[in-house]
Amino acid sequence: MRNLERLSDEHQVMLKLTLPEEAGFYQELIDHPKVLKVVALSGGYSRSDACAKLKQNPGMIASFSRAFTEGLSKQQSDSEFAETINASIEEIYEASKM
Repeated sequence: MRNLERLSDEHQVMLKLTLPEEAGFYQELIDHPKVLKVVALSGGYSRSDACAKLKQNPGMIASFSRAFTEGLSKQQSDSEFAETINASIEEIYEASKM
């Protein structure tokens, strides 16, 4: 927090952090005027678990590249691929809206 205070008023930062175990753990950072956005890494959680944790941390948005691709396979048909990716997009989007 001390380093955020040292930033000039025209600067903001984005922080990319692992999802916290404790709900609201990063809230002070999320609310800080010099923090543009706090971005959540899925941290090895399944997409479902990562989204559940994200919902417990309002103001964070997802950066779930591994969780995003969960369930995708080169053996899938185009329609199966589209269905899987669309479900992933929807789940992560909904969790990020909190």
